Amino acid sequence: MNNFEFIDYLKSLNIKLSVQGDRLKCKALQGTINQDLQTQIKERKQEIIAILKQDQSRSSLTIKPVSREQSLFLSFAQQRLWFIDQLEGKSPVYNISCFFSLEGKLNLNALEKALMTLIQRHETLRTNFSDAQQNPRLIIHSDGNFHLPLINLENLSGNQQAIEVEKIIQQETRFEFDLKKDSLIRFILLKTSPEKYLFLIVMHHIISDGWSMNILSTEIAQLYHDFKAYNYSSLSPLPIQYADFSIWQRQWFTGEVLTQQVNYWKQKLQGIPPLIDLPLDKPRPPLQTFQGQTLKLNLNEYLTKKLKTLAQRLGVTLYITLLAVFAVLLSRYSNQKDLVIGSPIANRNRQEIEGIIGFFANTLALRIKLAANPSFRELLTRVKKVALEAYEHQDLPFEKLVEELNPERNLSHHPIFQVMFAFQNTPDYDLALQGLKVESIKAPKNTAKFDLSLFIREKGDELNCVWEYNTDLFNADTIRRMIEHFQVLIEAIINNPDQKISLLPLLTETEKQQILIDWNQTQADYPQDKCIHQLFEAQVEKTPNAVAVVFEEQTLTYQQLNEKANQLGHYLEKLGVKAETLVGISVERSFEMIISILGILKAGGAYVPLDCNYPTERIAFMLEDAQISFLITQEDMLAELAITSGKVIALDKIQDLITCENQDNPPSLVQPHNLVYVLYTSGSTGKPKGVMMSHEAVTNLIQWQINQEDFTTKARTLQFAPISFDVSCQEIFSTFASGGTLVLISEEKRQDFHRLPLFLEKQLIQRVFLPFVALEQLSQIMANQSESIESLEEIITAGEQLKLTEAMEKLREKVKVIQNQYGPTESHVATQFTLTPEGKINYLPPIGCPIANN
Repeated sequence: MNNFEFIDYLKSLNIKLSVQGDRLKCKALQGTINQDLQTQIKERKQEIIAILKQDQSRSSLTIKPVSREQSLFLSFAQQRLWFIDQLEGKSPVYNISCFFSLEGKLNLNALEKALMTLIQRHETLRTNFSDAQQNPRLIIHSDGNFHLPLINLENLSGNQQAIEVEKIIQQETRFEFDLKKDSLIRFILLKTSPEKYLFLIVMHHIISDGWSMNILSTEIAQLYHDFKAYNYSSLSPLPIQYADFSIWQRQWFTGEVLTQQVNYWKQKLQGIPPLIDLPLDKPRPPLQTFQGQTLKLNLNEYLTKKLKTLAQRLGVTLYITLLAVFAVLLSRYSNQKDLVIGSPIANRNRQEIEGIIGFFANTLALRIKLAANPSFRELLTRVKKVALEAYEHQDLPFEKLVEELNPERNLSHHPIFQVMFAFQNTPDYDLALQGLKVESIKAPKNTAKFDLSLFIREKGDELNCVWEYNTDLFNADTIRRMIEHFQVLIEAIINNPDQKISLLPLLTETEKQQILIDWNQTQADYPQDKCIHQLFEAQVEKTPNAVAVVFEEQTLTYQQLNEKANQLGHYLEKLGVKAETLVGISVERSFEMIISILGILKAGGAYVPLDCNYPTERIAFMLEDAQISFLITQEDMLAELAITSGKVIALDKIQDLITCENQDNPPSLVQPHNLVYVLYTSGSTGKPKGVMMSHEAVTNLIQWQINQEDFTTKARTLQFAPISFDVSCQEIFSTFASGGTLVLISEEKRQDFHRLPLFLEKQLIQRVFLPFVALEQLSQIMANQSESIESLEEIITAGEQLKLTEAMEKLREKVKVIQNQYGPTESHVATQFTLTPEGKINYLPPIGCPIANN
């Protein structure tokens, strides 16, 4: 319960509050103030004084009844909902529903009269809204006859009755009110047996709020009793109606009052992040949707008691404590240190409006900063200050705030904040009809106004937490994990409120076991004494006459490729290449490119790819940084490389010399811990960095990849990636080490995605490695083709986050396996997740589990 709601709660207990200077006076008009309340009042003393002083300044302009002959304007809150209705059309998103089961002898006449009197008593319940484009008006209908709809379901069988009840409830909760002509409150009574009923109430938020529902249920109960016993109402007349408040609000909220409030909020919300960037399960739709569901969690009596004790010890309310916990959770999920969270407030800060049904509730935009990694205790101090200041400036309607701030609008999400937090310890609105057993029935809810909302209510000795989420953004499993993490946070904070918020645990014991232990049981055998070129040589022994590599219309068998690589290896050894010698390579896509890589490794060196398409400055930097002594290239590329030092080996110029060398495997002096390559990063975050990779790491990766692919161990694999990207090493050596065929593609065809499917089909490609950008283009083209590539069995993607677009989903149906691999250049592949044609996968698939020995 926030401080305003606490003050309202005290008023409901007939406790009179007043302030003189800095002294707070509390007087119970009936009975005494119990010890627990005295303690709470003492804890909130300064906040209550600030609010009461603010109230005194407001009371300078009394709310008075106005003539119904004049134009009656909407309140600011009503005008926002009216505008949304005009913009988006009729919708059940802003429906408020409450249902009750009634058992006993119901006096239908008394109930009908009670409801008719209620409608006569509150103008909002007989109000509509004009359709004027710029300045809509309230249209208040005169008192009229009211008839309570009664639907008799007694004659239906149990199953039929349940189906019909469910159908009617769904119809009512999803009813789309026409603000211009429909009655904006609907009462329906369903009779299921002689003494059993269901009583349904549905109303549009534009005429009501949470506080109003308490008034509604209380007055229905009183009026039912009155008409049953006396046949007249005992309720005192209302001093004003909602329309009087609307006029007063617009008169009062001008000039200095408006300026002061607007200036405060402008200063507080300057430079806020556009949204809380929570990890979503689905892409955010271009237009905000309101499809929703709820999940519930009760914090047990033990935790609730401990949390209350902590809040009292730290000098804050339970509301502030839970808000701070929620902020930590959101920060950890979003990795943001600056959050704006919406929080509703009753806004019933004037005596005249306490008993009126209407839309008074306001929303505060609470900006919470978690920078500098404070302890939870320190964060509480920040959150308390934010909340108290916001309460002092609560009068500015949120609708007016948005208008004044005029943030850059994005139709995909709510402005200013997308996450709501609400806390109250007032009871649920219950209906007590004399002589009847009445039970509240939770109305089905399938809407969500925000991305995520957390509603917490004290219920007995427990805290009832309801998580409402947009189902077009989140899956239920994600919210369940979030709920579990929220509870883990609370337990950790209770145990150590002085812990830094970044160190507070989130994981449950089950998750710890799964992530830290189960998923890390990755031990697997691999040839730890072998280098990757030796895996190739072992395959040569097994299948010397199998086709190893294809380019255009030419082929090389394993034996032929090995002999050519051996000749180059012997040549390089004679030049001085040995273990850890870095050899640059800049060769066009061809047999020579593959022969060069193998030749360098066989000589014991490590290859350093230099893409001739790189800027001259980048190539010069890489040559200098890597201290390259040898460079394998082709004569026509020398000008582009601008070599100034080191031994240049132009393959086409010295081919005769190389063919004279020995065709046997060179004796290998290189060890698994020696380098296999140095690849340079893009340099997008600074200077390019040379990443050094050992044979043992790549050998482990290659063996793991082979073990994954029982159906494609001898696959025809497309060599797509430039050799300056680490995936090329995986393409080449996972193929060679498993006896597959590597199919090279010219640069021209490689970049033509419209021709690529035909190439894959013609070459009977079974496996491709593609970065997501390339895969997305390919899937778009293939989605428009009626025929699939029959040979294609496996797609491996990495490099960027995988997104299962509509075209990607179609592609998933056509191949046996899509592997989503992840790993920075520094570690090559670290994790993988396999997608098969069966089963539902999130739009953003996970990166999966560690590969073998990672």
